[in-house]
Amino acid sequence: MNVGDLRVNKTTTIAVGSLFVGIIVLALKGVAYWLTGSVALLSDALESTVNVATAVAALIAIKVAEQPADDNHPYGHHKAEFFSAVLEGVMIIVAALLIMNEAYKGFLAPHPLDAPIEGLLVNGLATGINGAWCWVLISRGKRLRSPALVADGHHLLSDVVSSGGVAVGVLLAVVTGWAVLDPLLAGIVALNILWSGWKVTKQSLSGLMDEAVDADVLRRIREIIGTEATGALEAHDLRTRHAGKAIFIDFHLVVPGQMAVVDAHAICDRIETALKADVDAAIITIHVEPENKAKHSGVLVL
Repeated sequence: MNVGDLRVNKTTTIAVGSLFVGIIVLALKGVAYWLTGSVALLSDALESTVNVATAVAALIAIKVAEQPADDNHPYGHHKAEFFSAVLEGVMIIVAALLIMNEAYKGFLAPHPLDAPIEGLLVNGLATGINGAWCWVLISRGKRLRSPALVADGHHLLSDVVSSGGVAVGVLLAVVTGWAVLDPLLAGIVALNILWSGWKVTKQSLSGLMDEAVDADVLRRIREIIGTEATGALEAHDLRTRHAGKAIFIDFHLVVPGQMAVVDAHAICDRIETALKADVDAAIITIHVEPENKAKHSGVLVL
């Protein structure tokens, strides 16, 4: 099994794990709401239904993205993960709106909570599971360069933060006897979730729009080209974009007009080998040009 296959298997395994974790957490939060009748805990449970739905979407997207290139998709299916991440952002926003609706109804008719301590303990267990799993998703998702896993991790992180706020609010409502604090906090949590959904959606859309790699990766790419292109004259029109785990790199390489094709090809091979060793899953296109095509400005001089 090669490195790419191993990475795909790890990504898929984590996505399946997210689905099971989401179902367990949803069940626990449902029990917490059933015990207490808390609007804030209901809002927490509603968000967990989104976690389960988006875990399914992420798993489907990852399975699609791992398919090899074909006649209809010669550049592969890498962007499928961005569609999943956009869907997740939209669903987070929908969950926030549903929570706002429940908070409004609870604010109009506040009521004392039943068995609040038991409910908080059950909800706390669910929050602990979510906290551990969101760390797994974000750290492994970045390592595997999976936008779907990273987006799912950030969503869970917002869920952990909001769950902590919910617990504090429910506890305050019990201690003070102010039942209105329960729906009030649910509304505040909904606003936080809404902001999280916007950030996830915005980040995912940038990938669909062929956004360039970040400054550190671009700097490494330029350094590698400059180091490995000995024998060429210059490189210009360097462009990058990322799609899922893949990073596309293309540029023009100017060589002496009398250089043999085999020698120019050897330079390209050397550059590609070095780039792929440093930039995982790089897909590289080099257009070789004679010296009369040199630009002498805005270029990487070799």
